[in-house]
Amino acid sequence: MNDQVERTLYMDHAATTFMKPEVVAAMAPYLSEHFGNPSSLYRYSGESRSGVETARGQVATAVAASTGEIFFTSGGTEADNWAIKGVAFANRERGNHIVTSAIEHHAVLHTCEWLERQGFSVTYLPVDEFGRVDPVAVEAAITDETILVSVMTANNEIGTVQPVAEIGRVAHDHGVLFHTDAVQAIGAVPIDVERMNIDLLSLSGHKFYGPKGTGALYIRQGTRVETLIHGGAQERGRRAGTENVPGIVGLGRAIELATADIEGHNRRIATMRDRLIRGILGSIPDSRLNGHPLERLPNNANFSFRYVEGESILLLLDGRGICASTGSACSSGSSEPSHVLLATGLSHEEAHGSLRLTLGDANTEDDVDYVLEVLPEVIGRLRRISPLTPARTRMPEAE
Repeated sequence: MNDQVERTLYMDHAATTFMKPEVVAAMAPYLSEHFGNPSSLYRYSGESRSGVETARGQVATAVAASTGEIFFTSGGTEADNWAIKGVAFANRERGNHIVTSAIEHHAVLHTCEWLERQGFSVTYLPVDEFGRVDPVAVEAAITDETILVSVMTANNEIGTVQPVAEIGRVAHDHGVLFHTDAVQAIGAVPIDVERMNIDLLSLSGHKFYGPKGTGALYIRQGTRVETLIHGGAQERGRRAGTENVPGIVGLGRAIELATADIEGHNRRIATMRDRLIRGILGSIPDSRLNGHPLERLPNNANFSFRYVEGESILLLLDGRGICASTGSACSSGSSEPSHVLLATGLSHEEAHGSLRLTLGDANTEDDVDYVLEVLPEVIGRLRRISPLTPARTRMPEAE
């Protein structure tokens, strides 16, 4: 097997994306000539303030909200923290119970665990083998003390898309607020906060070809949410701190581009994803696709390969110029198996042997061909040296 890098391709778009040229171009004036503080009163400030408000309108249009319901944050993690802690503390006299799922991003799970230490109660709903949350289970978990249901729109590791509109309807039927972490879904799943019964929605700019360190929280008008960051009167007094104007402008332009043609984008990406899935499952024995076979993000292909370690796969793929991941980039420093894969019923061994390939706008059919050429060699090589591999699964070395 030749370890020499022949090319480099990126298939980890769920971790982050490059900034599109149009986004960089939109940001450029706000990194130099339009430098004013948007809270000041002179003309430089007006230009910055106008850039922020244009971006607010672009985000609002993307999720079918009004501009007054959009608040900028430092990213998806802050937006999740604000939504969950903000609702919890603003509505504590109504109850202290939150419902979420076992496969949420740690920005949600760790926030809920922190709230438990503050006296709140949290129900972590199980998922089925495909990672789907059952709306019937959501309804069964709601009590008189429930103040919030938080279920992600699409999972960042296995790509499963949740029945968000139905879960939101269940929450509303019981007078409970509904928050969804849509960080992985924007640009892939059409979002209409009214139609989908969403009261709060989190998003992050760098997941859809915008800048890192930017995000937004949609808060339905009239929703009681405590302020998380105190200080000045920015963001209409609800989120203090001088605005990251270039970043906000870039986020606005990026979400405008990402939602301009979701159907066409999904069709092109999903065609490559499906060929990737068929090719890998057809050429590598003892492999399985993780996540829902149909209700999944168009760019996500997550696999488990028995008898091998995910990190070893990544190292050998990197040696061949393929950038991928085993799961969430936010958990890459942990040696623990994915909580998402374990929740879908996989064993520790199967969860440790996972690989996430997430396609993006720059990927081509040639990239898919290259992965289909390299990955079977990589898995075969690892299985030949693994003491766990049964003889029937050992793949012969390529001549």
